Amino acid sequence: MSRKQERIRRKLEQDPAAQCNRIRQKYCPELFQDFSGTKDPRHPGYTKYSSRTMLGTVFYKGIAGITSMQSMTYEFNRESVTENLYRFLGEKKKEFLPHAVTINEYLERLDPEELQRIQQKQVYGLIRSKAFYEARYRKKWLVIVDGTQLYSGGRKLNDRCLECRSKKGTEKETINYHCDVLEAKIVLGEDLVVSIGSEFIENNGEDAERQKGMSEEERKQDCETKAFKRLARKLKKAFPRLPVILLADSLYASEPVMDLCRENGWEYIIRYKKGSIPSIMEEYERIPEKGKAGHAEFVNEIDYNGNPVNVLRFWEERIEKGKPVRREFQWLTCIRVTEKNAERMAGEGRKRWKIENEGFNRQKNWQGDITHACSWDANAMKNHYLLTQMADMVKQLYEIYFLKKNGIEKRQKNISSDLLESFGRHLTREEDIFGNEERENSFL
Repeated sequence: MSRKQERIRRKLEQDPAAQCNRIRQKYCPELFQDFSGTKDPRHPGYTKYSSRTMLGTVFYKGIAGITSMQSMTYEFNRESVTENLYRFLGEKKKEFLPHAVTINEYLERLDPEELQRIQQKQVYGLIRSKAFYEARYRKKWLVIVDGTQLYSGGRKLNDRCLECRSKKGTEKETINYHCDVLEAKIVLGEDLVVSIGSEFIENNGEDAERQKGMSEEERKQDCETKAFKRLARKLKKAFPRLPVILLADSLYASEPVMDLCRENGWEYIIRYKKGSIPSIMEEYERIPEKGKAGHAEFVNEIDYNGNPVNVLRFWEERIEKGKPVRREFQWLTCIRVTEKNAERMAGEGRKRWKIENEGFNRQKNWQGDITHACSWDANAMKNHYLLTQMADMVKQLYEIYFLKKNGIEKRQKNISSDLLESFGRHLTREEDIFGNEERENSFL
């Protein structure tokens, strides 16, 4: 970056927190009001901090990319930061923000469905704004589904942890405990992928009660495919009329998933790998005349247990280490493939990787770390994760609609640190803190 560009950047971004707040106010104007509207699980006579302050503090922890609750307490203990965060939230100033222990005790008792509803309300607002319509394909929204691990280790954090045994039945048998989540993210742009629903993969109370007295061999743990059924019901209930094209990896190339999509009125483009459904690919290979378009070939209406399935194959050729390399990709879809749409559909199908890059990789390595256990309690872990999703949604909007729009180039690791630094700056203008609607409801 030249000295001139650096001077322009500094002039544009004197207060990153103020710019981020403006973006939040524009795209998620009711977020903090919704925090206030959650059902408080605490006794009203023993509450010092409001739900808005509790949840808002963790939200800004995510904005600042702070990994641990202990670090949050330390960083937010500066008087200037405390004052500004109360002003950002539109709350009456107190001497301190809530301590990490106080917040975790609150999150242990808060129903995660309260936060899930808030999260989905914010996403619904983005969908209704029409600002992201260009991200649709066939006038439908691409929703990517995939699972990721939030914790893995030899310590059993709580009774809902899943177990993985290695060298079973031997003296060297070990148990690895892990906490997983099945995530659904909606594509709102090339660089904008936000959470629209989360389903935690866990040994819930119902499973534990049913499995009492069973041997290890008889017990069946929760898994991605079971969680998908619950997640699909949740998404359909929250967004009953949302036109969806489901993108998923080869794990979901199965009859139950296709049936669920048909029941919900969803279309799908599911990655196919060898061995997923052998009968479909055997039929595909037997058909001599296949449709072709550029680097794509396809066959429509292959029968699979009485229902038609279309197969799309796409290849690309690259030079890697001085040698030509050919890579092939295959999908199963209910969308009819033609010469006109084959290559475009392959491009949309490959967007499944966005949940890894703009989703999990970002939240694990660039903008905090969702694998850090901010609490050992299962309920609190869920609430921490959901608040991280809301904070990351606002940060993505800030990066696209302020940083990128103004030509401000930053390394990912510097975005969060610059925001945290700006929390402690003295802000005097009300518009730097919240918009007109929130100002009317403020204690200031």
